[in-house]
Amino acid sequence: MPQIKSIEELQKIREQVKDMINLRVDNEKKIRVVVGMGTCGIAAGARPVMLAILDELKKRDITNVIVTETGCIGLCQYEPLVDVIQPDQPKVTYVNMNPDKAREV
Repeated sequence: MPQIKSIEELQKIREQVKDMINLRVDNEKKIRVVVGMGTCGIAAGARPVMLAILDELKKRDITNVIVTETGCIGLCQYEPLVDVIQPDQPKVTYVNMNPDKAREV
């Protein structure tokens, strides 16, 4: 790690970290969509499901949603799985998803 040589450098780093923390707090207010992309999920069609979700969000200009992927959720017989997590709401899990269902969600 490089050595900080001035107060200005320290203040610059401080501002960068504050921006990162603010970004994380802002993200906590957004809806999260998590697609199970373990081997079983991919084999069951999770990749087209995720692409359909991303495409639909872009078409509708929805910006308050973060789409991420995760490994195996542990319910392989129900893959592809999609979790929708809204702030201050219980998590909702959708099972046996396909691109058409994903566009509706």
